[in-house]
Amino acid sequence: MSSVPNPATPLHLAVALDGAGWHPAAWREPDSRADELFTARYWTDLVAEAEAGLLDFVTIEDALGLQSTGFDRIDDRIDQVRGRLDAVLIAARVAPSTRHIGLIPTATVTHTEPFHVSKAIATLDYVSLGRAGWRAQISRPVDNAHFGRREQPAFTFADLGKPEAVAAVAETFAEARDFVEVVRRLWDSWEDHAEIRDAATGRFIDRDKLHYIDFVGPRFRVRGPSIVPRPPQGQPLVTVLAHDTVPYRLGADSADVVYVTPRDHDHARDIVTEIRAEQRLAGRESQTVHVFGDVVVVLDESTTAARERKARLDDLDGAEYASDALVFTGTAVELADLLQDWQHAGLTGYRLRPAALPHDLRAITRELIPELQRRGVFRTSYDAGSLRSRLGLPRPANRYAAPAPAAAAS
Repeated sequence: MSSVPNPATPLHLAVALDGAGWHPAAWREPDSRADELFTARYWTDLVAEAEAGLLDFVTIEDALGLQSTGFDRIDDRIDQVRGRLDAVLIAARVAPSTRHIGLIPTATVTHTEPFHVSKAIATLDYVSLGRAGWRAQISRPVDNAHFGRREQPAFTFADLGKPEAVAAVAETFAEARDFVEVVRRLWDSWEDHAEIRDAATGRFIDRDKLHYIDFVGPRFRVRGPSIVPRPPQGQPLVTVLAHDTVPYRLGADSADVVYVTPRDHDHARDIVTEIRAEQRLAGRESQTVHVFGDVVVVLDESTTAARERKARLDDLDGAEYASDALVFTGTAVELADLLQDWQHAGLTGYRLRPAALPHDLRAITRELIPELQRRGVFRTSYDAGSLRSRLGLPRPANRYAAPAPAAAAS
């Protein structure tokens, strides 16, 4: 399977759900459901809307610290959404009420244990019948103070060029790489069909099909096996958000989907080129690694209306909203033009971040999707397969299982 996407293939589309939307003032919109942010109904309704639009998957944001206006600091603002529910648990709650859409919660790797994340995402894959994934996220340095189990340097953006910060970043991403490797090995620690369930013989499992992973590294020593049998997909999707070479390398080496934040067509092309080069260095050139562009979207019936709505939200927040990703303001037709243009730069899909919920999510599902369908670049129904199969990712062989015997020569 080629790692290079064919621009003629249909687009993949996901949405990133976070609070009342990605604009800090979204919760003050008249149609916001801010009073329901911490209810199951709020999240099931949002995901149901995304599924009605036939989207590939939703991601659900999470973190180990409160939201803040800055990545490298904790603010004391009281006029923005603060607090959230656990993303993995939201996904598990939503799974039985949906049938097709993929569910990818965020779980951080810096202060958690891979054994816990492995069994949680494997369980999600069971309850969703093969629609689970995981966004592996590195914690912000500012969140380190919430944990007292080890010393980690706290640094700001201004420190990023300093040797101690460079070393800390390298160590953090090396830990993330080991974390993902341990999780993947634990998913393989049970062979397929290790559960026999033979009441007549009294054998529930075949112990020979459970394996110690015996991972020993500078950061983890994990023996295994998992307590959860191999997930329905074998390996649920691993996804990461990346902004520069070091995280690009993590995505190319360890992930199935890499979210990136291009500014324009040429930037998208340069990012894809770099990730493909890292993929070759990692020996994964024969594997499909999707590169999805992240875009914050403010959609309305006219460009003027979208710009005016963003300006109104900016006024409410007291500052012009900016993001690590491009903030698009315009119509669904204009956004469709942009998505197709960037696809020709090598992107295989997009993760759209609705600026305000539910307004911009509905604009995606009810205006953008029909426009893309009219252009013949988006599906008109779901297939019956797993999330992996929808994205063209094969079900991986189990690394611990003995290879099937070769067919006898005739």
